[in-house]
Amino acid sequence: MSDYGHDLVFGSFTTPGADDPGHTVGLAVLAEQVGLDLVTFQDHPYQPKFLDTWTLLSYVAARTTRVHLSANVTNLPLRPPAVLARSVASLDLLSGGRVELGLGAGAFWEAIEAMGGRRLTPGQGVRALEEAIEVIRQLWDAEARGGVRVDGEFHRVVGAKRGPAPAHAVPIWLGAYKPRMLELTGRRADGWLPSLGYLQPGDLEKGNAIIDDAARQAGRSPEDIRRLLNVSGQFASVGRGPLHGPAEQWVQELAELALDEGISTFILGSDDPDDLRRFAGEVAPAVRELVAAERDRGTAPERTPDPEPEPEPARVVAAPVRAARPSGAFAVVPTPDDGGRRSDRQVWDESTRPSGPAPDPTRTYTPQEQANGQHLVQVHDGLRGELAQIHDLIEQVAAGEIDAGTARSHINTMTMRQNRWTLGVYCESYCRIVTTHHTIEDQALFPRLRQRDPRLAPVVDRLEQEHHVIHDVLEGVDQALVAYVGAPDGLAELRAAVDLLSDTLLSHLSYEERELVEPLARLGVS
Repeated sequence: MSDYGHDLVFGSFTTPGADDPGHTVGLAVLAEQVGLDLVTFQDHPYQPKFLDTWTLLSYVAARTTRVHLSANVTNLPLRPPAVLARSVASLDLLSGGRVELGLGAGAFWEAIEAMGGRRLTPGQGVRALEEAIEVIRQLWDAEARGGVRVDGEFHRVVGAKRGPAPAHAVPIWLGAYKPRMLELTGRRADGWLPSLGYLQPGDLEKGNAIIDDAARQAGRSPEDIRRLLNVSGQFASVGRGPLHGPAEQWVQELAELALDEGISTFILGSDDPDDLRRFAGEVAPAVRELVAAERDRGTAPERTPDPEPEPEPARVVAAPVRAARPSGAFAVVPTPDDGGRRSDRQVWDESTRPSGPAPDPTRTYTPQEQANGQHLVQVHDGLRGELAQIHDLIEQVAAGEIDAGTARSHINTMTMRQNRWTLGVYCESYCRIVTTHHTIEDQALFPRLRQRDPRLAPVVDRLEQEHHVIHDVLEGVDQALVAYVGAPDGLAELRAAVDLLSDTLLSHLSYEERELVEPLARLGVS
C-alpha cells in the first residue's frame, strides 16, 4: 500500500485538434464548468493536425478562470528550456497561478528531427531533461544573485538574466516509464505522470519504489512527489473490464489506485463531453468520499475481483450503448415535466402540442435500439446540467463573485448556446460520439424522421418551432446580461430572463423526450 496522502485532483486530457478549434476550446471550458480541476493537452509540435499546445494553453487560460492548465507532456526537444521557462512563468502570471509544467524527454525522433530538433538516445534524453530542469528552476528563481549558469552537455545557458518568477510554485511533472527517468523523477521532479495504457501490471508499484528510493537518496521525502495518471476507458451499463463499466465501477477502481498505488491526480483522456460530465459529476465526488473515508479509518478498501470480460457486442452504426436494456419491451423512461414554473410569462401554449403515434405494444427492441432512445435523454441531461450552471453563474454575479461579462463568456461556450437550435442537439452529439470520420449533417435527423414515419410530421414541425423560440429566449438572457453591465440595478430583469429560460427549456426537453425516444429507437438515425 502506497498512499502518499495528497489531495485528489481530477482533470481532462484533450486532443488539441486543429480541424475544429472551437470544439477543442469548448471541451476545456466545459471541463471547468462541470467542476474538473485540471485541463491538459498533448504536445506534438510536429503534428500538423494539432494546434500548437502553448498557444492553445494561452487561449484557454483567457477563456477560463479557475481550472489549472498543463501540457501533457511538453516536448522538450522542440521547446528550448530557457524560453519555455519564461513562457510558463508568463502564462502563470497572466492566469493568476494556474499553470503546471509537464515535461517529457522526447519521442517520435524522426518527426523531431524533421522539425529541426536533435535526435537523442534514451540516456542522452534523460541527461538533457535533467539539465533542462536546472535551467528552468534557475530562471524562475528571480531573487537569486547573478545570472543563470548551466554549462551542460545539451543545454548551455550562461549569464541569462533570471525571471520573471511565476505567480505560484509551478510543479514539474515528468512523463516517465524507464528506470533512469523514474530515478530522475525522484531526484528532481515534483510529480510522476505516466499513462495507464502504457503500463503493465505491477509497473505502478515498481515505479513508485524507484522514485521513493531515489527521493530518499537525494534527501527528499517520497511524499514530495505527486503521482498523476492519465486514464481512459468507457462508461457502460455492464462491466466489461478495467475502467469499462458503470460509474460505480470506475469509483472503486480509481479509489484503489489512490489508496494502493498512491495516485492522487486522475486525468481522463476523452474528447466526449458526456464522459467529462460523468467523470466530474459521478466519479470524482464519489472517489473523494471513498478515499477520505478509508484514510480516516487508516485502511485500504477491500479489493473486489475484476469483472469477467463479457463478449464484445457486434459493431453497429448506432449511438454508444451507455444504458442498454435487454431485448424486449421498450424500457427507456422519458424525463417527466414536473409542472413547476419560475416565470409568469409563457412563450407557447403547451396544450396545443401534437402527439405522435402510440408505440406498438407487441414490438420488441434490441439493446442498440433502446440505446438510440436513451441517448436523447443523456444529451438532454447535459443541457439540464448547463441550465443549473447558468443559475449558479447568475447567483455569483448577484453576490459580486464574478462580473456579468464573465458570466456571459461562460454561457456563450455552453452547448445550448453554441448549438443551432433550429436543428436540435441530438444529431450533432450523436455524430461526434459515434464516429469521427463520418459526418451526418444536423439537418438529416428531422427530415429522416418525417420520411420514415409521416405520422411524426406534426410533432417534428412543432419541435422545430420550439427550437426557434428557445433561440430567442437564449438571446433574451444574453441581452439581459449585456444590459446588466451598464445598469447594475437590472438584476431582477436578469433573473427573470433566466427563469423564463428554465421554464422554456425544461418543458421542451420533456416534450421532445416524450415524443421521440421511442421513434428514435424504432426508426434509428443511421
